[in-house]
Amino acid sequence: MTKDRSREVEALELALERARLGVWDWDLRSGKCYYSPTWSHMLGYDAHELSDTFDRWLKLTHPDDKAQALESGERHIAGLTDMIETELRLQHKSGGWVWVLDRGGIVERDGEGRPIRVIGVQTDITRQKEAEAELEQANARLRLALAATGIGIWHHELNSPKSYWDARTREIYGVVSKTDEVSADLWHTFLHPEDKEATERAHLEPLENQGVTAVEYRIIRRDGEIRHIESLVRHLSDGPSAGRILGTVRDITEERQRQQELAFAARHDVLTGLLNRAAFEKQLSGTIGDPLQLPLAVFYVDIDYFKALNDFAGHAAGDLALKNVTASFVGCLPPSAFAARLGGDEFAMVFPTCDAVQARKLAETILAAIRNADLGQGLLSRKLAASVGIALITDCSTSVADALANADDACYAAKAAGRNRFAVFSVDGAGARGLNSSRVATDTLEALDEGTLQLFGQQIHLLGKPWQASRRIEVLARLTTRNGTSIPPGDFVKVAERFGLASRVDRWIILRALSLYGAATRSGEVTLCFNLSAQTLSDPQLWSFVDNLIEETGASHAGIGFEITETAAVTNYEAAAQFVQKARERQCRVSLDDFGAGMSSFEYLRRFPVDAIKIDGSFVENITHSRFDREIVVAVAGIARSLGCSVVAERIEQEDVLDMLYELGIDYGQGFLLHRPEPLEALIARAASKVGS
Repeated sequence: MTKDRSREVEALELALERARLGVWDWDLRSGKCYYSPTWSHMLGYDAHELSDTFDRWLKLTHPDDKAQALESGERHIAGLTDMIETELRLQHKSGGWVWVLDRGGIVERDGEGRPIRVIGVQTDITRQKEAEAELEQANARLRLALAATGIGIWHHELNSPKSYWDARTREIYGVVSKTDEVSADLWHTFLHPEDKEATERAHLEPLENQGVTAVEYRIIRRDGEIRHIESLVRHLSDGPSAGRILGTVRDITEERQRQQELAFAARHDVLTGLLNRAAFEKQLSGTIGDPLQLPLAVFYVDIDYFKALNDFAGHAAGDLALKNVTASFVGCLPPSAFAARLGGDEFAMVFPTCDAVQARKLAETILAAIRNADLGQGLLSRKLAASVGIALITDCSTSVADALANADDACYAAKAAGRNRFAVFSVDGAGARGLNSSRVATDTLEALDEGTLQLFGQQIHLLGKPWQASRRIEVLARLTTRNGTSIPPGDFVKVAERFGLASRVDRWIILRALSLYGAATRSGEVTLCFNLSAQTLSDPQLWSFVDNLIEETGASHAGIGFEITETAAVTNYEAAAQFVQKARERQCRVSLDDFGAGMSSFEYLRRFPVDAIKIDGSFVENITHSRFDREIVVAVAGIARSLGCSVVAERIEQEDVLDMLYELGIDYGQGFLLHRPEPLEALIARAASKVGS
């Protein structure tokens, strides 16, 4: 071999080595096959370590690839293909597998044209195959993620009349097709007419800003169904060509519906569908501030006798009755009016551009609608009525609080006049009562903010023994206005409940009392009992507040009691049940207050595991000359003993009443005869010094 020829061979072998190419040369007459050293090296062998037999490569081929590799060679030799081309795996000396691309063809034939020599090259494509496998895994994960999120993928070639929608995109649009290819103008035919222009414009934005554009729009499917779509759109440039628009689509119809439902729920009462207090006050504020809406009438409606109906028929029937009553009076309202459920059986309505004459006619219509409302199955023989208060607003500067308070005051006047009627607010009428609800609410807020609400306490006696035998105190509050006027507890508490302040008042009382006298509960000097409103019972953060406060003040759970009225329980039964359960878990005392005032009292007693029952004072004060009241007290006491509850008689003001209660075996008593409320500070001081009774 000449020097130049030797150099050419060396260069060729070096090139083959660097290119990771293996050459094979098959002599069909002798059956021998030459394998280049680079072919052996590719598989981890030395140059002469493998034999030159034809089937050498076949023995190293993966079992799954043999049939395909043989077929490729046989078809070419038979003249069916221009060349041999196939991918297969060969076993490396280490035991692993090397992916190769095998290409070759006939290079020599005999005189009769039969093939006698075939040469081919095998290229190591292992890295390419690994990359393909990794890409396929990534694509599989992407497909799984897209399937999980319900996202569809589409793209549009800008220089083509075609677009390409994947199966999920076609499913979202309701397109039945087995291929991804669709006409470019198909998408436009689905767009909702109100969204079409803005949506098409938004899909062109990526051409200008090269960023990702997010857009939401509606489509109308061929069956007429409207769906809400969310898309992310981006322009991908292909150099000199126009490129493509790539996008995603996600059906967010159910998500939008849920958002709308949540938004509706945030502004409306669940039972009746009317506005809730917050939404009503916001809308009322805007209406008052619009001169074109004046004069307007604000109605405050309190359903009469609803509590008795609820006691008689139960909560489910009561809820149905309330829904039916609401539907009945809402059907009478003019289109411009709006109404709200403020809580329980209390409602408010606003009538824009309504004078006094129109307001009175509307009130009569509403009262008739409530009287004639169908209360539902099982209550066919019962009817309800209402007390309606009307406040006429003519000044844009009137506050929402004043408007509601004035209507509320008029509602009180209608109730006092005998119910089932309406009354119109007047300044003179408010003066005669000596109160304005709005002013009382304002004074209450100021007292809470400034810490000027006064704590009082009334002793609860173990009958027949000094107070030190029980050391129980019902914590009360007194409100004194800046001008020195004392507001009776019954008035300012009712106002607090109507204006949604009751929970703040209760929290303030508990915070103030435990901060000052929590240590006295731990030492056993006193047990402090707190009244809770329905609003407080419904507060999901109440126990977190109480637990943190007890920890901070060093108070004792066992030295704290809570009193729940039947009215509070009936307003939110589930919340009351949960509260009692959590109180018992913490060993706090729980009393059912005003027991017997409602027809469902015994039902609550059965369901609530309380420590004590406070018999409503209306049964106690006449016990000496009313056999009925006496029998009620005896019955309650007997039931309480059987359940392991103590009994507290309220409103004890006469000696003969006290004597009879003692004879009947009543455990505890409370009333002016035993102790008149006094500042809590003085009461705690006497308890600590063991002075007084």
